[in-house]
Amino acid sequence: MGFTGIPDEAFMFYEGLEADNSKTYFVRHKSLYEEAVRAPMQALADELAEEFGEAKLFRPYRDVRYARDKSPYKTHQGAFVGLMPGIGFYAQISADGLRAAGGVYSQAPDQVARFRAAVDEDVTGKPLERIVAALDAAGYERGGDRLKTRPRGVPADHPRLDLLRHRSLYAGRGFEPEPWVHTAEAADRVRACWRDFGPLIDWLCAHVRGSELPDRT
Repeated sequence: MGFTGIPDEAFMFYEGLEADNSKTYFVRHKSLYEEAVRAPMQALADELAEEFGEAKLFRPYRDVRYARDKSPYKTHQGAFVGLMPGIGFYAQISADGLRAAGGVYSQAPDQVARFRAAVDEDVTGKPLERIVAALDAAGYERGGDRLKTRPRGVPADHPRLDLLRHRSLYAGRGFEPEPWVHTAEAADRVRACWRDFGPLIDWLCAHVRGSELPDRT
């Protein structure tokens, strides 16, 4: 069965989960989660796979081992197409609606070093500057972990100081659960966003790549 939209029950499920983030609520509504949340998100991922690659749907459970917040469940369902470790396309549904994003959400120290070296060099930094400017002009939200001050050794008048502050970099757009979200048009909207994010992801894959440090998990 192809993708036909995100049902309103998906957003209702997350409204309830935000009000009662408990095992009791989740178990009582697990069939609703499977039918209204996970199945449509898998169908959306399948719809986009031919162009962008296979997506991984995240588990609904939070890792609370080291977290102050012990709420057991995520209040969103995400799907990620990883082109390199940590770099790729992302889609999400939550009580707020549908969201599409792309870029790199977090970077290991070696990735941060490669990112800053590439931003610093004109031959690689200027193309990223143009990519980000185009996304900003198109109304996408720019996100990522950023330093409040400039990185050590970077002059205050560096032409790309704003980008050099980034420790991670992604673009995104959120859509409220309007009527079209419940139809196949939702896939077209995500597809259009992901295409716009393509140049950013290509740049990250070429100049940042995945971490080469040993996995400490």
